[in-house]
Amino acid sequence: MISRRAFVGSLTGGLLAAPLIGGCRQQARKVYHVGFLSAGLSSEFSQQGTPVQSFLEGLRDLGYVEGRSLVMEYRVAEGHPDRLPELAADLVRAHVDVIVTAGTPATYAAMQATKSIPIVAAAGSLVEKGIVASLARPGGSVTGVSFQNPPALKLYQLLKEAAPRVTRGIFLYDPDSSPRDTAERALSRANAANVEWQSVVLRDDPHGVTRAFAEFKPGTNGLVLDNSTSTILVADQICNLALQRHLPTIGLYGRFSKAGCLMSYSEDVQQMYRLAAGLVDKILKGAKPADLPVEQPTKFELVINLKTAKALGLTILPALLARADEVIQ
Repeated sequence: MISRRAFVGSLTGGLLAAPLIGGCRQQARKVYHVGFLSAGLSSEFSQQGTPVQSFLEGLRDLGYVEGRSLVMEYRVAEGHPDRLPELAADLVRAHVDVIVTAGTPATYAAMQATKSIPIVAAAGSLVEKGIVASLARPGGSVTGVSFQNPPALKLYQLLKEAAPRVTRGIFLYDPDSSPRDTAERALSRANAANVEWQSVVLRDDPHGVTRAFAEFKPGTNGLVLDNSTSTILVADQICNLALQRHLPTIGLYGRFSKAGCLMSYSEDVQQMYRLAAGLVDKILKGAKPADLPVEQPTKFELVINLKTAKALGLTILPALLARADEVIQ
């Protein structure tokens, strides 16, 4: 039989211990909410090698487990960048701990939606676009990984190496996602490759690709693509139309070669998004974006589509094939 004094003592002890036990459990069960904002397609998220999969792999390597220590909040515009501001606002309302943005339009939308939630941006030329103050000290609430892109001259040279007969080409780009002097720099580097190039803007409308191709001057026999979100979203249209026109085409992202363009040369996207995961980890542990240097690429990948080369009547030299990181048969 338990005495009244023993019962009260055990009850009091239990009440005193409860907050401590509860606090330990609460600390052990800390769950972080990470927002992922993209203008892309949600159907691509489940595929291996996509940015979001690489990002999740990076987080898993750092010990985060979805459903236990991590909850992902995806907001995807499904190819309609105009939806990004509302989707970004929705992430703010969800009180996420950090927002990861894929591409320049998504980054701008997140920056407009919040000044307090940390943002880890994965986009091109972050300094040139005014997204961060500098690579070493970003300042503000944004840091990230900056796709600086390989030197444009390298793209022209690779295209010429694969298709030596290219003498008149097109640089297709989205001015809203590019630094102001993009067209001028592309032209000067094209001239260095001894090719006559024309810069053509890709308009953000349902007929943007068709209208852009209609601007190509007679005799065009080569095409270089920028790495903007808008261009990537219509990769299938661009590559299909380029193949119909027998235009050897090189893009700044593996998505283009896989969509049927001749080749692509760009940063290792999987590596870049794993670096983004590392920045998210540091922010969740208390670091401020302003003090986290922007990560830059250390590896580039060359992908060649041999099926497209055959359709174009091109024979890719063994020396170029040997340098490719991936060859699509």
